Amino acid sequence: MVEIAICLAVIGIALVAIIGVLPIGMNTQRDNREETLINQDATVLMEAVRGGARGMDDLTNYVYAITNYQTLYNPNPKPTVTFGWTNGPGFLTNGANIVGLLSMPEFTDVNGAPLANITGINYYSNHIVAYVHSLSGPAVEKPPQDNNIVVGDSFGYRVLCVNAPVAVDTNLYNTLLYPNGPPAYNKQLAANLHELRLTFLWPQQPNGSVGSGRQTFRTMVAGQIMQTNYYNNGSPWLYFYQSQSFVNTP
Repeated sequence: MVEIAICLAVIGIALVAIIGVLPIGMNTQRDNREETLINQDATVLMEAVRGGARGMDDLTNYVYAITNYQTLYNPNPKPTVTFGWTNGPGFLTNGANIVGLLSMPEFTDVNGAPLANITGINYYSNHIVAYVHSLSGPAVEKPPQDNNIVVGDSFGYRVLCVNAPVAVDTNLYNTLLYPNGPPAYNKQLAANLHELRLTFLWPQQPNGSVGSGRQTFRTMVAGQIMQTNYYNNGSPWLYFYQSQSFVNTP
């Protein structure tokens, strides 16, 4: 009986240790799975934006909302205004609209044209946030899936998309250093080279908050950002990277 009691005590201690480690292992497995999904989706989204992709209408199955927190800066900066577009009956009805919104420049003038610098006044600052159901993951969660419970419980995240002009000489418009105006090279570089940053925040919670996952992907895109002529009934301007098109800045 004594030996049996000792054996049970040893087994009990071992089980307590195993049960204590089990949640840690499960959390690690979940974190690794989420990071893998983020890495796979980041490649797709970054290539779509960088290449000015058209025809990726499958994105409408995953990108269900995009928000722009826009602020006007002038001698009297205005409060931030929020613009939002949703899937279904909203504006996100095809892949071109989605990519065009994700490619919106960080800085635009009052007419929506991209800005290479913000040394002047009267410009808009755009803060684009996309809400996405994961493109990768179990097939049972993917379209065609008409079960709202399954779709709602699937892994999702937010993407902060920044299309910023490259940093140039901070003395670019210093008339003492450059009495004849800014160097042409600096102006050309600012107009034809952009930094694309995608910051992923996950997981997206049903109550609207996000978890602790954070990861940023960055790349440089050579070429100009073209503004479309599509603007009607309050719909936003769309923008696309033209990697083979460069603009001459006087």
